[in-house]
Amino acid sequence: MFRNTARCLDALFVIAGGLLAHWMRFSTLAALPDTERLLIAFNCVLVLLMFPGFGVYETWRGKALSAMLARVGAAWLAVAAAALLLAFTLHRMDAVSRLWFAYSTLISGTLIVATKCAVHVALRSVRRRGLNLRTVAIVGAPGFARTLLAHLQHAPQAGFKPVCVLDTSVDSSGERVAGYGARLNRLPVLTDPDAFAAKVRDERVNEVWLALPLSEERTIYRFQRMFRHDFVNLRFIPDVRSLSLFDHSLVDVVGLPTLNLSTPSLSPPQMWPKLMFDRLFAAAALIALAPVFVALAAGIKLTSPGPVFFRQIRKGVDGAPFSIYKFRSMTVHHEAHGQLTQASRNDARVTKLGAFMRRTSLDELPQFLNVLLGQMSVVGPRPHALEHDDLYKDQVYGYMHRYRIKPGITGWAQVNGYRGATAKVEKMETRVKFDLFYIHNWSFWFDMKIVFVTIFKGFVGRNAF
Repeated sequence: MFRNTARCLDALFVIAGGLLAHWMRFSTLAALPDTERLLIAFNCVLVLLMFPGFGVYETWRGKALSAMLARVGAAWLAVAAAALLLAFTLHRMDAVSRLWFAYSTLISGTLIVATKCAVHVALRSVRRRGLNLRTVAIVGAPGFARTLLAHLQHAPQAGFKPVCVLDTSVDSSGERVAGYGARLNRLPVLTDPDAFAAKVRDERVNEVWLALPLSEERTIYRFQRMFRHDFVNLRFIPDVRSLSLFDHSLVDVVGLPTLNLSTPSLSPPQMWPKLMFDRLFAAAALIALAPVFVALAAGIKLTSPGPVFFRQIRKGVDGAPFSIYKFRSMTVHHEAHGQLTQASRNDARVTKLGAFMRRTSLDELPQFLNVLLGQMSVVGPRPHALEHDDLYKDQVYGYMHRYRIKPGITGWAQVNGYRGATAKVEKMETRVKFDLFYIHNWSFWFDMKIVFVTIFKGFVGRNAF
């Protein structure tokens, strides 16, 4: 019923967009040309035929609003492109007002997208109030079941209501205990699959979530057979917590569903705001700080012989090497190949101006050029010297996973005080934990928080020397 209503509304919006565009273009609705009528009718048919193919009318319960709007926008652009192709094919472009076509495409598209956005937001609000819910029964071990329940508790707008849990773990004797067990988050915990199936059927539970490890193929097949005659939605949510440091995204590779185990689950469109912010912020910083650059460059040349900038090879995203830029803060010296001596407190190699720059992080400012070139990000894990990578990659778990995203000028570890030398493995382990937390919980607003904290707190540090 809801989907049919949505289809009718979309067709009506196409008609309304065409009529409003004609009125805006010609200030009348009296005489609608045959070509415009043809295109409006053609667009209505295409909307009814193509929108389902784009998944516009699928349930978007629990899914991101941005993903839905992107899907609807792509579907409408496909309809508009098909209408243009029809006009060219029929050699009727000369009879179509280009301004009318632009108006109608924009108005209809705006009405369709805005309405779906409003409905989605309204449904989220309704579900937060405990209405329009779908009941869920969870199958799995208590540990992962508790994780799923926590996710549902923090996402009431999704509209899923857990009703019970089937504990698939066994007791100390290795045998399953029949009937009811303890309670988990105030939910009844069953230990007998038959009692669980009876409860699902008696209470007409909408969905059963199989929160099981990938190795539990027999158990998954068992529940598929158990509910094969029931109209209950079965979902498999693999318990892959021990396989990787990151969330796991399901992608299609040569037609096969593939689970990414080592890469972040963020898609390129999700990263666009970060990419745009990086370039704009870096350009603005380089322009605004140009006088500081000139003053520091003059000071470096006047206080010690050697180049103004210090360049060193670091690893970028996916380990791609690049040259990182810094203001030179030490006297020119040479070290043995493969050896790198970190700066220490009262290090004789550090110049007086260099010590000031290192304490205030002014030596890092040229890295905005790396950001502008796309080699770094404003926010991200700090890149370390190659010698340190070789040293810590086998000592610190997850160390190299930091390079799955672009390194940054500042990061979550830095604003929490973990910057400067890392003489002990324990310090590097803590820094890596902060970096992995950042990757795991990344959002554009998390970046903005780190930038804000860096401006007011992160430039000066006691650990930098």
